[in-house]
Parts: sequence; structure tokens; C-alpha cells
Amino acid sequence: MVRRQIPDIVIGRLPVYLRALNFLVAEGREITSSQELGDRLGISSAQIRKDLSHFGEFGKQGTGYDIVYLRDQLRQIMKVDKMWDVALVGAGNLGRAVADYGGFQGKGFRINAIFDTDPHLLGKTIGHNKVNVQDVKDLAASIKERGIQIGIIATPAEAAQAVARTMVDAGIKCILNYAPITITVPSSVRVQYIDPVVGLQRMTYYLS
Repeated sequence: MVRRQIPDIVIGRLPVYLRALNFLVAEGREITSSQELGDRLGISSAQIRKDLSHFGEFGKQGTGYDIVYLRDQLRQIMKVDKMWDVALVGAGNLGRAVADYGGFQGKGFRINAIFDTDPHLLGKTIGHNKVNVQDVKDLAASIKERGIQIGIIATPAEAAQAVARTMVDAGIKCILNYAPITITVPSSVRVQYIDPVVGLQRMTYYLS
């Protein structure tokens, strides 16, 4: 399939383009250009045109891009024109912050299953979608029953690998990992890492 031949770095820029387009729609704009998008994002207009050309022709020379049309096309390309159910493991401080985050709303994702091992948290309702916390022992069965393909790990580092293994065995295909550890999964499973410490350490290199 052609999509698999597209560099992952290009795929990684598509959500950034989509976010910019959403802001333009909110501003009431109808037309934009690769130059304007580039100025907003700090990416060259040539790079934006090259990235988009992997998926077709979306603009016209001298006219630019229809913002709503391009936004909708990118949503289809990234498959976020539908709602994806997400399983979250970890209902501690970090997990609750993720569950409470309203930014998932309208972006294609809905956290509707939350799990933990703490008996004091089980049965409590948390998060933007008011979800009951379940015992992590029910994780695999719940994923299979609901056909969930996306998981978020917000556990301590020492628990993350076991959780990832359970998720993958149950059918999870994509994992967003907040735990400060690299997890091992099959090559067919996509993992994205979010670690603020790594981000800070990357920046401190440039400090005088």
C-alpha cells in the first residue's frame, strides 16, 4: 500500500498541519497558502507542499488551499474523521490529568475505559467522559469486548511493560506511553512516547 512508503516524519507533521487548519477555521478563514502555514508553523512552504503531495493535489497555483476542504482531507488521511475508543491504564495523578483533558473532544478520540490496581480508585468516576475506573485484571477482556485498538499507559515505569504486553495480546495496535521507560512491543504495534523530562533535557543542551 502506498501509504506505508510515506516517511514517518511526514506522517508526524500532518497533525501539526491539521491543528493549524483548525485554528484558521475558528478564525473564520476560508483560504490559506503553504507560505502562510509555513510562517505559522516554522516550516518551509516547500516542505509543506512536498508533504501534502504524497497524498494528492489539494491546492491551486495562485489560489491556495480551501481550508475546510484540506482540513477534512487530512482528517480522512489520518483516520480521525471517526471516533476511536481509547483504553487508559493508570488513574493516579497523571492518569487523571490525561482523562480530564478536554482536548481529545472533537479530535477523533474518546477515553471510555480506565483501569488501575489501587483498590481505593476502583469504581470511582473520573475524567472528561465520566468513566468508572476498572480493575486492571479486566483490561484484556474489556479491550477485546469493545474492540479497542488504542491504549494509553500512565503507570509507574515498573508496571508499563506488563501493561503493554497485556494490551498487545488483547488487540491494541497503537500505544501512547507516558511511563518513563521504553517498552518492547511487536513491530506491528505503533508506540509514541511522551516524557517531559526527556523534552527538558533535550533543551538544556542549548542553554549557556
